[in-house]
Formats: sequence, C-alpha cells, structure tokens
Amino acid sequence: MDHQKKEKADYLVQSVDRALDVLESFDYQTGELGVTELAEKLHLPKNNIFRLLATLEVRGYIEQDKKTANYRLGIKPFEVANVFLHHLGFRRQARPIIEELVDQCDETAYLAVLDGSEVIYVLVQDTTQMVRVASFPGRRLPVHCTAAGKAQLAYESADRLDSILQHQPMRKLTEHTITDPQAFREHLREVAKLGFAVDDEEYEPWVRCIAAPVRDYSGKVVASIGLSGPISRFSLERIKHKLAPLVKTATMKLSERLGYEARTVPADQ
Repeated sequence: MDHQKKEKADYLVQSVDRALDVLESFDYQTGELGVTELAEKLHLPKNNIFRLLATLEVRGYIEQDKKTANYRLGIKPFEVANVFLHHLGFRRQARPIIEELVDQCDETAYLAVLDGSEVIYVLVQDTTQMVRVASFPGRRLPVHCTAAGKAQLAYESADRLDSILQHQPMRKLTEHTITDPQAFREHLREVAKLGFAVDDEEYEPWVRCIAAPVRDYSGKVVASIGLSGPISRFSLERIKHKLAPLVKTATMKLSERLGYEARTVPADQ
C-alpha cells in the first residue's frame, strides 16, 4: 500500500468496507452465495452479513434467488460498469468504428447501452441521406421494442430479464410490437441464435432497425451497435444480406478493442 493509500486507510468506514467485501465475493466461478457461506468467507456473524445483504438488495446491488434463497449480484453493478466504460473512453473507442459503418452503408448508426428497462443511445452518427430517422445521444427508448435493447436482452439470464421487464410494462406502441412475455422470450432466443436483432416497425411505424451485441474482455454483453432507417431502404432482404454482416463486423471490432476474444464467451452466453 503506498503512502497516500495508507493515510486514507485510517478513514475507512467499516460498514462500507464490509459491504464491498460482500460484492467482491462474487466472481466468474462463484455466481451465488448463501448467508452462511458469506459469513464463513468474510469471518463475520450471520446477522451482520444479513444486514449488509439487505442494504445492498434494496439498492439493487444484490438480488436473492427465490428458489435457493442464495444471493447473487443485481443489475446495479452492471449499470455502474456501463458508466465506467462510458467515461473510460467507450465512446472514443467506438467512434471510428461507427463512422466506418456509416461510410459503408450511408445509414444512421448508433452505440447503445442498457439502463434498467431502457436503452440509451450514447453515440449517434447520421446518414447523409435526406430521409432519415431522427436520433441523438442521450435518447432513451424502451428495451422490448428496439433492436438495440433486444440485442442486449437476448444474452441476459431468465431471472435478470424478468427483473428488467418488471420495471417497464411491455406497452404496445405499434401493431407490430411484441407484448406477450412468452412470445418475447422465444423471440430473444432467435435473436441470440442469429447474433443480431431487428426492430420491424415495433417502436415506430415505417422504421426498421438492426443491432448486434458488443462484448467486453470477459465475454459479457455491454452494449450494442445498430443501424436505423425507413423501411423503404431497410428491406428485410437488405438487412439480412447487407446490413447484418456490416453491423456484426462493427460489433466484433469494438469488442476486440475492449479485450474480447471469442474463446472467452461462457457456455451459457
């Protein structure tokens, strides 16, 4: 520990320090832990562990499996990680890739991340064409009817998907919006199989979008890259044979910049 850190160590708040110990007890090999396991691992009384877990659960950092009663990381650490990636230069890493994608097809391209039950456009590069789909950085859209959202939801666990969808009803925005939960889950399985998602006039009439997932060094899906435009230019044939390969290539380029290698993807991802 360097001198500066040693000085600051004198100001540690014990309860915060222990709460962070709880969070850091979960890793790629240990996805779930019970109160007894955590108490033994951290050498703390069970009552202390329970109070720490209750606090972290209320704030969304921990969630409990209703069947096993064990605890696992919640959605909040993922949201905080997204903020970290954003300020670390996530957009800077993505910008040349997004620009190249627009040069290749002259359609509006974007980078998006999940924020709870919404998807946020963090980078947008417009097409030069007169007819375009208006978008801008910071725009928030529902996850269930957007390609950007579905391309990320398709790789979430069933429990995490339930948690996300609970916070936002699957509102029917157009006649094409999928609102049945079971049909939506089946749709996401197809998205994962194809490696890309399509918004087929599900959010706005006359507009189609396509998006594919971006992975980080651990293989975790952390964002999506997509294209959007009017159905007059976004035929399903063009999406399948022209746009999908371009988008998937772009996501692979950004994933590699984030340290991703194909072999790092977990078996259930």
